[in-house]
Amino acid sequence: MVSSEGVASTAYGGSIPVENVQSLASENLIEIPPRYLREEYESDELLDDEALEIPVIDMNKFLIGQSEYKYELEKLHLACKDWGFFQMINHGALEEIEKMKAVTEEFFMLPLEEKMVCAQLPHSIEGYGQAFVHSDDQKLDWADMLFLLPRPSSTRNIEIWPKAPSSFRPTLEEYSAKLHKISINLLKLIAENLKVETESLIGKFDPDGTQGVRMNYYPPCVQANKVLGLTPHSDATGLTLLIQVNDVEGLQIKKTQKWVPIKPISGAIVVNIGDIMEVFSNGEYSSIEHRAVVNNKKERLSIAAFHSPKTDTYIGPLPELVQENYPKYKTIRHEDFIRLVVTSHLVGKSILDHLKCDQLQNTQS
Repeated sequence: MVSSEGVASTAYGGSIPVENVQSLASENLIEIPPRYLREEYESDELLDDEALEIPVIDMNKFLIGQSEYKYELEKLHLACKDWGFFQMINHGALEEIEKMKAVTEEFFMLPLEEKMVCAQLPHSIEGYGQAFVHSDDQKLDWADMLFLLPRPSSTRNIEIWPKAPSSFRPTLEEYSAKLHKISINLLKLIAENLKVETESLIGKFDPDGTQGVRMNYYPPCVQANKVLGLTPHSDATGLTLLIQVNDVEGLQIKKTQKWVPIKPISGAIVVNIGDIMEVFSNGEYSSIEHRAVVNNKKERLSIAAFHSPKTDTYIGPLPELVQENYPKYKTIRHEDFIRLVVTSHLVGKSILDHLKCDQLQNTQS
């Protein structure tokens, strides 16, 4: 029987320790170790078309009048339905974002031995290292990360939170609370668009929903076109809220089988629909494959905050959305879903393949 106390207190599995990429990149390598080479992606087509930029949602529009509210609500619906990604402006978190960006940069600039104080422990998904490494011959991403679980606050593993810089812990606390509030506001709007009772969706995420914060460091690479910072995948979450720490671009999303670069707006939060939201919406909204590429001259940093339901929640289509249609996805316990995610390879939308109902799989085969 799995404990219901939360992700932080449960052994869901972990990642095999691998070489630190930031240190590897500092050696000024001419040839990159084979485990990082990803020639299979070199021929992927890039669609750098300004007409295909992801939608921008202005949160102020939900405050200033009925007509503006309805227009922006429809815009949000189409962004979730047709793109699975959007940029959010006027979200009210600029101060918290700037502080979080600063401590994240400071952490990654620490000497390796200081960062390793926060190294991932066996069978843990939290800490400093690299995620989803399950075998010694597996291809690796050109990146390091620090992953922490601030919510629910009752299950925080505060011992693994960095003590340096000294402002890291209070800054992450403030950032966590602010982004949780923003995610709940977005979920209320999404419930309205899906025409479901607000509580039937919000109740799964609030007050004790799971929040993971992943701070990413993508070092420069002399063979940047032959490595990947982050393997193509969809997020196994409800909603992901991402911020760009510095001015180096790298996020790309898959649209019509081609890769579209995301050009972040200064101060904006990039939001994307996760696998869990695709399941809850019974396929009305779709999680989208995305990846991170690296720069050949300069490091890139980003911070992703993943918002998922409470651990005692069941993951399945909302009942209101299957009354006139068949369920496209099975229903499983959230704990079982987390275990599936942690023990799986990060590839495409493979997690959802496990949840599709037989009739949906048959129509797609």
